[in-house]
Parts: sequence; C-alpha cells; structure tokens
Amino acid sequence: MEPGKDQKIWQVVLAIPPGKVASYGQVAEMAGLGRQARYIGRALGKLPQGHSVPWYRVIRSNGQIAFPEGSEIYQEQVSLLQAEGVEVVSGRVAMSRFRWQ
Repeated sequence: MEPGKDQKIWQVVLAIPPGKVASYGQVAEMAGLGRQARYIGRALGKLPQGHSVPWYRVIRSNGQIAFPEGSEIYQEQVSLLQAEGVEVVSGRVAMSRFRWQ
C-alpha cells in the first residue's frame, strides 16, 4: 500500500455526499489513479479503526454491491446505504438515480 495514494482515495470517498454512490472506477479516476479500480477496494479495506470514511458509498459500476450477498459486510453496506435513502434492490443500486456526478 502507498499511504499517499490511499489518502487521495479516502479524500475522494469523503467527498461523496450522503444519498449518493460512486463506482470504484470513478473514485480511481477522481483520485488521479486512472483505471486502477481494483486498488480502490484494497485501499478501503485498509481504513484504520474508528475512521469516518463512508466506504459503503462505493459500489461496482453496474450498481452492484461487491460483497457476497448475505454476508455480514454486505448486510452492513445495504443498511448504511438505505439509511441515507439509497434504494438497494436485489443487491443493486440504480446508478442513473444515485450516482454521484
């Protein structure tokens, strides 16, 4: 992991407003990392304990939650998104309605 790179990612994710989502690729691009979408998930997985980064607002470009359906982390992400008014239907978010521009 590269601390400077991770900080850029976390700053972008912090900017995603409540009730909106961004794709891994969108976050990578906004952090100046081009097409390194897979790196975004790894960086979010290394967030320190007690952080305030809204990791749950980052999903796949097709609107799908990336975690296995039914897993504890999947349920947590769905709950956090729904608490902000983001509709999750069958593990997907309508990007046309909830994508952060």
